[in-house]
Amino acid sequence: MNNILISVIIPLYNKEHFIAKTVNSVLNQTFQDFEIIIVEDCSTDTSKSIAYSIVSDKIKIIEHEKNKGLSAARNTGIKAAKSDYIAFLDADDIWKEGFLEKISSLIINFPEAGLYATNYIEQYPNNVFIKPVSNLKKNKITDVIIADFFESSLSQNIYYPSSLCVKKEVFEEVGYYDINIKFGEDIDFNIRANSQYKLAYSFEALSINIMYSDSKMTHSSLKDKPITNFNKYEPWTKKNISLKKYLDFNRYIMTNNYKKQKLYD
Repeated sequence: MNNILISVIIPLYNKEHFIAKTVNSVLNQTFQDFEIIIVEDCSTDTSKSIAYSIVSDKIKIIEHEKNKGLSAARNTGIKAAKSDYIAFLDADDIWKEGFLEKISSLIINFPEAGLYATNYIEQYPNNVFIKPVSNLKKNKITDVIIADFFESSLSQNIYYPSSLCVKKEVFEEVGYYDINIKFGEDIDFNIRANSQYKLAYSFEALSINIMYSDSKMTHSSLKDKPITNFNKYEPWTKKNISLKKYLDFNRYIMTNNYKKQKLYD
């Protein structure tokens, strides 16, 4: 498997201050066998014109006729992808230049996996960088198959959307992103995907999560937004104790978010 093509999906909605840097972080990768699919979700700022101004034959732009949300934009990109491997990059995040090279290495070295991810760094204002704390115990080997994603992600997920690559068959088996969920759709997909597929993981932090964008989950209002129905997955916990812990942990986080936004007492 020397000729791996990776499809990079970038959902785009009102990211005029970030999109150029995001796309260029892909174009500047050391691994160059990729296509970029930007799904323009009816931005009301100059995001679309900026995206079209970036000249590269690797870029394809798909425009939604109406705003459909993040999950629908990702799904549009997945269905249009030419590759069997789908990497996601939010339009306000960036990759270090070795990200796709590492992902391709994980694909080659761990053929039994269906999910591939790297560690990441969070960037805050004034160039403050913080590496998230997880339950994952690092060893001398930097690239591994994760034994238990749910146990490892009880303090913080060991990957986030912009550090994840998924084999296309995973979506065919567990389903696409749930378009009915408007807050925490990644958690829902993580549950389904990691319950059935192995995760190949690198401890190298090769993706940067920009935390000061207004659309980040930490800054978004939960009001009137459907969230993951954790109860739907309770039957699965009979055979997976770690999943039960993961569900309860995310229930706790979601409850705290509601309280912080004073949506209930």
